[in-house]
Amino acid sequence: MATLIRGKISNKLSNAATAVSNKSTAKVSGMFARMGFQAATDEEALGFVACDDLDYDHRQGMQMDILSSDEIGGEGGGDGDGLEGDSHYQRDGTGPPHSASKDGGSPNELSEVKPKITAWEAGWNVTNAIQGMFVLGLPYAILHGGYLGLFLIIFAAVVCCYTGKILIACLYEEDEDGQLVRVRDSYVDIANACCAPRFPTLGGHIVNVAQIIELVMTCILYVVVSGNLMYNSFPNMPISQKSWAIIATAALLPCAFLKSLKAVSKFSLLCTMAHFVINVLVIAYCLSRARDWAWDKVKFYIDVKKFPISIGIIVFSYTSQIFLPSLEGNMQKPSEFHCMMKWTHIAACILKGLFALVAYLTWADETKEVITDNLPPTIRAVVNLFLVAKALLSYPLPFFAAVEVLEKSFFQDGGRAFFPDCYGGDGRLKSWGLTLRCILVVFTLLMAIYVPHFALLMGLTGSLTGAGLCFLLPSIFHLKLLWRKLQWHQVFFDVSIFVIGGICSISGFIHSIEGLIEAFKYNIEE
Repeated sequence: MATLIRGKISNKLSNAATAVSNKSTAKVSGMFARMGFQAATDEEALGFVACDDLDYDHRQGMQMDILSSDEIGGEGGGDGDGLEGDSHYQRDGTGPPHSASKDGGSPNELSEVKPKITAWEAGWNVTNAIQGMFVLGLPYAILHGGYLGLFLIIFAAVVCCYTGKILIACLYEEDEDGQLVRVRDSYVDIANACCAPRFPTLGGHIVNVAQIIELVMTCILYVVVSGNLMYNSFPNMPISQKSWAIIATAALLPCAFLKSLKAVSKFSLLCTMAHFVINVLVIAYCLSRARDWAWDKVKFYIDVKKFPISIGIIVFSYTSQIFLPSLEGNMQKPSEFHCMMKWTHIAACILKGLFALVAYLTWADETKEVITDNLPPTIRAVVNLFLVAKALLSYPLPFFAAVEVLEKSFFQDGGRAFFPDCYGGDGRLKSWGLTLRCILVVFTLLMAIYVPHFALLMGLTGSLTGAGLCFLLPSIFHLKLLWRKLQWHQVFFDVSIFVIGGICSISGFIHSIEGLIEAFKYNIEE
């Protein structure tokens, strides 16, 4: 009898010790998870593709939860405390429900559940991305393309909507039960999966380089458009466009000190309101001159030399694929993603087409690269000041994103980093890290000074990175990862998009480079 009692007491003490140990492990795991470290387990290694270190901070689609179990296995499992569990990535947005602890503690004490967004909120984000201030260059595309330019606006919307959907399809794979499970979390993950096993990180590096180029070129465009708008708003002032660009860059130097986007995010609503006011003013003025619209100027012709640049302009205005995986992962109902993509791109197609056509009909052959430069001086000054404010407030977003990708790729990549960390042990930015950020700001200024051509830069960016990220790569990834499950018409669409996108990208890139070289030589001679 005494032996039996001692055995039960020993079992209870062992179970209690195991429970305490598991709780401590779970707390430490949860703490490290919140700090950004991945708590890897054998089950995760079997169930999901390994995540790339360069992109772990950007994986907003991953929901980190602390899994709980009610019992501890073993001889005395019924008497043990509830195990709080380990940290796992719930990529499909689901997971076992949290069980309350016996001491009345909240099951979410060890983790912070990130709020999900609705389909309407996701659509608002996509709309902001594809309805930005760069639509002001679309009438210039109609000038060199006529009705073919309008068709291209519609075609680009259809293709970008389709490639956005197939890109999200590449995030999923079927499990043993035939259910779709989210096994990848970003554009980089998809690219790495396509290049594995021979080059497991090559695809991610390619996507990161394309992303950096697009972000830096976007910053340059903001500086170019700021100098251009201020120069055309006050033509009587003895200040050149280059000088206005320098003044704008001086106002942007504080961006080098940014540590997060919390301070910048407060201005996003102001940017949206400013853009809405600009569009209303431009369209209202165009409608007031509806009697003088030059319908005979819109023809079925193209300017062979300049229309390829227009293709890049149109494609660049639709670029949103790079953040779609994170957006879909944060939706409350990912099943509504396809519907959201349809109505956002339909709305963008209608609004862009009408805006470009109405503006071109108003000024016809006198249409300029930035359409607000065609407005009368009194209205132009007001509209351009709104645009400059929007450009300056928008600059920190791509700048900070580019800095973050560069730092993670070259300075914070663990043992694979090329240079030492930009941050000290206390988390403060080192002086030479701040110098590199300032150099990046100055580089955007130099590019804006020597190549102050909004349409050329926008066409080059759209032809190079826009076509690659929106047309070429999604179609390749879809064919590579889901080849066996695709129907013949899907294969045909993917191959057609790749071929058409490749032709447009190469032709637009060549013509943009030629135009930039001529512009650069002209500015050097001056």
